[in-house]
Amino acid sequence: MSDYMFMVESHLNAPQMVAFHVVQTAANEANIALYLTGAALRDMLGGFPIRDLDFTVEGNAIALAKTIAKKGGATLGDTDARRNLADLHFPHHVTVRIGMARKEVYTKPASKPQISPATIHEDLLCRDFTINAIAMSLNRQSRGLLVDPANGIGDVQNKELRIAGKYTLYDDPSRMFRLFRYRIRMGFALSEKTQNQYQNVRELKLEQKIPAEALGRELRNVANEANSADIVKLLDDEALLPLFCPALKGDKVNHSGLHKLQKARMNVPLELEFPVDNLSLFLSVLTEKLGKSDRAALTKTCQLTTAEVSAWKKLEESVKKLEKDLKSPTLTRPSKVFAAASKGSGAQILYLLYKSDARLVQDRLKNHLQKYLMVEHELTEEEVLETGVKPGTPKYAKVRLDLLYKKLDARPKKVVVEEPVPAPVLAAPIVASARRGAPIPPNPVSPRR
Repeated sequence: MSDYMFMVESHLNAPQMVAFHVVQTAANEANIALYLTGAALRDMLGGFPIRDLDFTVEGNAIALAKTIAKKGGATLGDTDARRNLADLHFPHHVTVRIGMARKEVYTKPASKPQISPATIHEDLLCRDFTINAIAMSLNRQSRGLLVDPANGIGDVQNKELRIAGKYTLYDDPSRMFRLFRYRIRMGFALSEKTQNQYQNVRELKLEQKIPAEALGRELRNVANEANSADIVKLLDDEALLPLFCPALKGDKVNHSGLHKLQKARMNVPLELEFPVDNLSLFLSVLTEKLGKSDRAALTKTCQLTTAEVSAWKKLEESVKKLEKDLKSPTLTRPSKVFAAASKGSGAQILYLLYKSDARLVQDRLKNHLQKYLMVEHELTEEEVLETGVKPGTPKYAKVRLDLLYKKLDARPKKVVVEEPVPAPVLAAPIVASARRGAPIPPNPVSPRR
């Protein structure tokens, strides 16, 4: 195993590791050249947690994804026949994207590209930034070998964002949103060449040609970022927010609310599996100062789906019952607080943590996120099986919940700290040859152990 392969597998959590090996095995059985590309390598080399698993194949990506889905263990998500890519959803909220190695040619700025199959080298050179133009072979003959035609590894080490081609931002102006997301998320600086091209694109007003589909995609991406408030502030400074909605600028941008929400999100431990509908949560806070017509304009401009708009509109109203339940004086034990809070979705819990002025609600939600959910996370299957219940049976879930409640309500054991016994103080011997009248040295004090 190469050092890079070892590094990748060391950075993957258990559910990601399962998905990684499923895709690799399926590609090898189909004799399709497979590469781990983009985000996973960028994050690993930069010292960040791996968030996304993107694979590129020199072949039919959709066909491979369908084969994996048929074998079970994953469900087929969105597909893009034009780009020949597909999403797979694995257990524990792991999403994998498999795409065909492709070459994209833009006949004019901000136009639809002409797409054709390509080699992995050609694919990487058509990407947006050099830090995303890195691939690792997962093929039998070259497993673990890195492909880096644009020196993306060097830019990761130098913490620099550099465009991969001569016309990167001209071809697709929506990439400037990605540029600023990476800048905030990773703390990388823009290279001089990248900064100059960005300024030229803005002078030509090519951002006005970004299609609605791309705007919607970038809005969702910002919502999913942990530092979304900082990204919105940077986009506001760059006068890019009005692309989503003309009224979204100046005092109409709820910067203080977004920073409060960003702080509330920090209450969720990183190791927890805590799914959140980030878009509805983000939009509820972002558009708090906008009127109904402005929200409708944003919905139309970004082509939000009916389900997304419905979740967004219902979020504020849906937390009222949850807040009422969490104010109840009957929640006298941690298990009861856990049961009440667990009725809310991830978005509802975080929105209530952001919105509620009740100190009791705030304290109970923080305890739920930082303590009670951690107890649930640490409850092992072995502990449940020790009760004699069989997994997969209706009784298993009830026994597990009862065991969890018992752990939550158990009083912490009192730790008795024993005081150390001081060592006896021994008198120092008097030197017989001391001269008459010389002072006697004091008894030395033994240091405590």
